[in-house]
Amino acid sequence: METKARIRRDFFVHKKSIKQIVRDRQLSRNTVRKILRDDETDSEYKRTVQPRPILSEHEGQLAAWLEHDGALPRKQRRNAVRLHKQLIEQGYEGAYDSIQRYVKHWKEKHRLAQSKAFIPLEFDPGDAMQFDWSLEHVVIGGVSQTVKVAHFRLSYSRKPFIVAFPREQIEMVLEAHNYAFAYYGGVSKRIIYDNPKTMVHRVLSGKERDLNKRFVRLASHYLFEPVMCTPASGWEKGQVEKQVQDIRNWVFLPKLSFDSMAELNTHLQAESERIAHERKHPTIKDKSIDEVFEQEKASLIPLAKPFAAYTEHECRASSTSLVRYDRNHYSIDSIAAGCGVTLRAYAERIEVIYKDQIIASHARSFQRDTVTYDPWHYIDALKKKPGALRDGAPFKQWDGLPVSMMKMRQKLTKIAGGDKAFVSLLCAVSEHGLDAVSHACEMALDSGIVQADWVLNHLFRAVEQPELEQVHVPQSLKLQTEPAANCNRYDALLGVSHAIH
Repeated sequence: METKARIRRDFFVHKKSIKQIVRDRQLSRNTVRKILRDDETDSEYKRTVQPRPILSEHEGQLAAWLEHDGALPRKQRRNAVRLHKQLIEQGYEGAYDSIQRYVKHWKEKHRLAQSKAFIPLEFDPGDAMQFDWSLEHVVIGGVSQTVKVAHFRLSYSRKPFIVAFPREQIEMVLEAHNYAFAYYGGVSKRIIYDNPKTMVHRVLSGKERDLNKRFVRLASHYLFEPVMCTPASGWEKGQVEKQVQDIRNWVFLPKLSFDSMAELNTHLQAESERIAHERKHPTIKDKSIDEVFEQEKASLIPLAKPFAAYTEHECRASSTSLVRYDRNHYSIDSIAAGCGVTLRAYAERIEVIYKDQIIASHARSFQRDTVTYDPWHYIDALKKKPGALRDGAPFKQWDGLPVSMMKMRQKLTKIAGGDKAFVSLLCAVSEHGLDAVSHACEMALDSGIVQADWVLNHLFRAVEQPELEQVHVPQSLKLQTEPAANCNRYDALLGVSHAIH
């Protein structure tokens, strides 16, 4: 570089001839001419072709390894040092530098082949909403567990909404939409999703999808158009993708702790409100997210009544009046034991339908292999088998009975026939009501009476008797002279009786 600079100064500044520069610098004429003709002052050497005579025999194996590792998570990929050791085991005798250069060149070429340009998206008010799930760690009731959080985001105003569920199932998806639409007070024209298995059964060509039927009904009910992203193209709903990361940092760290899922969701809704109120809109800098949302709200589709967020499953009840769903058992009314029933699974409860009537409703369990009993479902069966009251599983931990009835049960079980007597009191609940039977048991205990018949008699006497209709008597059948009360006639009969004796 210094020699080149001197030659250029000699010729252009000092006006020396090429012959004089050759003589002074002891260089050939061709070298001087080449330097003067070249406008570039950079003389860095760049190799155009890197020969790899030893590595060429192993390039196919090395490329195959790199292709295989490219499909793995980053932490499971082999580095150049490990690849060099494996090639040595296969007979490679070259240096590590050749492997390092080849790996660098391969990764650069692979990166350029996969690089894509993104186009910024802009949405009109009320046009679109984006949806996604995230997995978060919380403490519920003192137990550390994972929950699935449904994220909604209006694409124009950026207003967020989040709600947590124990799992990600189609009934949770449906209920999450009910919560979100009620929160926003309306529905956007489109909602953008990725392709979750809960909603999409099959990915067809283009944007065509085989969607879950209940989800299609949800979209028809609220009049929005579901739009599924291209597979592995999360940038098509980039707003909610970023919201998932931000909400995790803003809300779920440090780990949240609540006594119940309901308290957690109350907190998440309050946090959604706080974020929308405090943070400025990313493009409309002079307004908050809440202020922009107030403008967008008028463009939303008016809200319909809440969608029935359940899935139906046909099943057969067991002879012990139990149905099974999601690895848990739930009791039903004994009238449907052994019959086919319809089970409706909601996000938070289970209902069972038999002959168009709800015969069971339970809070949904998210554990495994549990049995949820309602003892009232077995009252009809107790009429025929009263002995089951003592050892029946549904009646072991019956916390729903009033205190007076619990005391009456304890006293009756100590006498012969007490189980059958208490069953008669349980059967009376359907006719007189739980409060009336409980009050009658309390009165009996206060009087020191331990008899089911006394309680039943009190209940029947307490029932208001219907008024009798007045009978119309024809005039011909009416008495012309009403009999007068005369006790002397009775005394005369007493005298006759004494005379006979």
